[in-house]
Amino acid sequence: MERRALIGLSKPAPLKTSGGGGGSQNTYVRFPTVTATIIRSGGGRGVFSVETGVDVADAALRTRAEQSAPRLRAAYAETCQRAANALLPGAPPNIDALSRDLQAVTDRVLGRAGARLLLGTVMIA
Repeated sequence: MERRALIGLSKPAPLKTSGGGGGSQNTYVRFPTVTATIIRSGGGRGVFSVETGVDVADAALRTRAEQSAPRLRAAYAETCQRAANALLPGAPPNIDALSRDLQAVTDRVLGRAGARLLLGTVMIA
């Protein structure tokens, strides 16, 4: 082993891998967690949080999704707040309806279908 590579003065040679599926393309765009305020069953306030991201195979649409990130986050926040306002105190959120609404918002903001909305954790705290 070369000592310069060990202490970071030169870059080590990249490792060669055999086989594999020819370079994977990053198609996932992650967004920060969206939060909304809810009213708890005891009358206090709580937080409704949703982790979102989109999977876009088309490179041009993925670029548009990355550039439209502020608009998408704002639309997601508005949609999640509407869903939180519709929740009855103590009731679980309707994930199917939320997913359907967020997918419709994604398609509207991006201007066409082709980006698949992915939900992470949906939590009420």
